[in-house]
Amino acid sequence: MEKLSINEVLIAVDGELLCGSAEVLVDSVSTNSKEIRNGALFVPIKGENFDGHAFIWEAFAAGAVATLISECEVDCMPEGCDKNKIHIKVKDTKVALQQLATYYRQKFDIPVIGITGSVGKTLTKEMIASVLAARFNVHKTNGNLNGQIGLPLTMFGLKRSHEVAVVEMGISEFNEMETLLAIAKPTCAVITNIGVTHIENLHTKENIFNEKLKIAGRLEKKGCLFVNGDDEILHNVPKIGDFRVITFGLKNNCDFTARNITFEGGKTSFEAVHNEKHQLFEVSTIGEHNVYNALVAIAIGHFMGMSSDEIQSGLLQFKNLNMRQNVYNLQDIILIDDSYNANPDSMESALAVLAQVGQSKRKIAVLADMLELGNMARDLHFEVGYFAASMDIDVLITVGILAKFIAEAASNSAQKAIATYSFLSKEEAFACLKGLIQPGDCILVKGSRGMHMEEIAKETISLYKKQRM
Repeated sequence: MEKLSINEVLIAVDGELLCGSAEVLVDSVSTNSKEIRNGALFVPIKGENFDGHAFIWEAFAAGAVATLISECEVDCMPEGCDKNKIHIKVKDTKVALQQLATYYRQKFDIPVIGITGSVGKTLTKEMIASVLAARFNVHKTNGNLNGQIGLPLTMFGLKRSHEVAVVEMGISEFNEMETLLAIAKPTCAVITNIGVTHIENLHTKENIFNEKLKIAGRLEKKGCLFVNGDDEILHNVPKIGDFRVITFGLKNNCDFTARNITFEGGKTSFEAVHNEKHQLFEVSTIGEHNVYNALVAIAIGHFMGMSSDEIQSGLLQFKNLNMRQNVYNLQDIILIDDSYNANPDSMESALAVLAQVGQSKRKIAVLADMLELGNMARDLHFEVGYFAASMDIDVLITVGILAKFIAEAASNSAQKAIATYSFLSKEEAFACLKGLIQPGDCILVKGSRGMHMEEIAKETISLYKKQRM
């Protein structure tokens, strides 16, 4: 982060200086008192289970030079304010954080690529950033800091040396995208797909589409919207501005498409086709969904004036994030750890990867509940089960109350017998898996974040490390 004066902060957040000097500089912003650095501005956020105002003095002790404080909390502030401990009163600290990030973003005249979609935002972001880094100094979202608190923190990471930013913009409720747009001001936008993530709050896929399409609402004529042209909703994006629309996909006559896709040795190769030109590319990960990610990265690389050699170099530098379809060759079995999170679309994508990697092997899927699906949860788990059956899964182990519907649907609809086991706990599921594993098996582990399926993946890896010893 480039330094800001307290005076700038006051202007940006319409704040009142309660004590301290307006000439002091801050060089970082944090909402977590445990991550404070010297010279930081602490922004306490009031959540459902905690109130950051309780940690203001802890933040000062860790090196913060200033804090925001909501006007409703001012009466609770200790008397005798030390002038070196700057307190700035604002109406709402969360809104002030967003206002400050909006002010800070305006200091940078660089391309900002905003990414939204129901599935795959993080991997798409990582692949686009990897490609662009072959030529540019890139700032990108750290992890999945993509919401109303995370996106401002992402923007504070911008520095004068950055030439382009790639940021995730995740929404879960109505009208949230407008807030994120004001903060990030993307010059280009990507919509990966429209699925049922957060349908509990947004109710229908049409609502999800309308909310996510707002990411393009402020694009200028020189901007561009990149959309998945194979998505059943996105392939007919309405004209809402003067900016270009570029499609990517494997069918539907997309602007960037792929042919001759092969998966081998943990890598994916394909021919990218654009304007009747064919170019061979390779990416160090597997799965058809990653071909889509690579295609949009290639499209953005072309849009940014990069050569094919630069784009290929960037793709080869891409590395999967932890717990996102990481493939482990453990002695005589293969483990696919995709335990970071799950929804119906990503679950089906992971099952397709299992089918691709384990073509000649026994395929075992260890799947847990998909959360936040509202009153559609039961039906959506059934749909995943039907899909699992179509992928010729051999063994299906489920964890949780909802995931048992995956097993029920799979066993009822499969053309061949599927051995199914359903448990309420991870411990029971792992004990079952441990007893079933045979040499040559290919195993997928996946579930929603709240199900903590990474513990099964870690136990499996640990088991084979012990065997090797």
